[in-house]
Amino acid sequence: MSPITPRQGAVAEVGRSAAKWFVGWWRIIRLGAWLLALSLSRSSYSRPYRASLLHQIYLGTAPNLLWFAVLSALLSLVLIRIVLVTALSYGLSQFALETVVRVLVLELIPLTTALFVALQCTIPQSAEIAAMRSRGELDSLGSQGIDPLQREVLPRALAGVFAVVTLASVSCVLTLVLAYVSVYGFTRWGFEAYTHTVGQIFNSAVAVIFVLKIALMSLAVSLIPVGSVLYDAGRARSRASAEMRGLVRMFLVILMIEAASLVGNYY
Repeated sequence: MSPITPRQGAVAEVGRSAAKWFVGWWRIIRLGAWLLALSLSRSSYSRPYRASLLHQIYLGTAPNLLWFAVLSALLSLVLIRIVLVTALSYGLSQFALETVVRVLVLELIPLTTALFVALQCTIPQSAEIAAMRSRGELDSLGSQGIDPLQREVLPRALAGVFAVVTLASVSCVLTLVLAYVSVYGFTRWGFEAYTHTVGQIFNSAVAVIFVLKIALMSLAVSLIPVGSVLYDAGRARSRASAEMRGLVRMFLVILMIEAASLVGNYY
């Protein structure tokens, strides 16, 4: 038998890495399908599971809602002021409002909200799932006839989705209000022109892309971290490396969603 050459060994290693990459993504997709089926099941909202679901939704949204809204409003005010002053200096004030809405509402707010929820909510929750798995708590639930996905994973995934949608909605509404006040002041005389401009921006295609963007980003930050630690942790690699792989996967998907939305909106 001829010895394996370095080139053949490198090709074999690339093949093994690609196979592991595809297997990891397939497990995350399968987890998402299971959780989707469980979310549509009436038993997931019965009394034994309802308290856990409400508790996770509260922890994921309520502590972050106020200060994230304040932070988002402050950053929006700064960016709105910069855009208005710059547009005025170049004689392009008629395009300032449209630029503010497109840059902030369509692009920056969904992206920053998804990253914020990932760092504050879903990644810590995935670490909790990994710790429960390493302590054998998930296996203990299974031996008691309780589905660990339905009891522990589904509430955290739904909490992440709810947090992204809620925080993004509140931030977008605040930004639209601040944009109106910054341009027209505290008067109702500019309301018709303002709604006309916003309505032209949010046509049917852009509105669909915007909703899909928020929905897909909420799914990405909710499923990928917990899926990575649930299936990768506890193997030959450390839990920290599993969480790092989850971060890389999540950022890759978020960038792909953002790129697809840019293509859909402007091409």
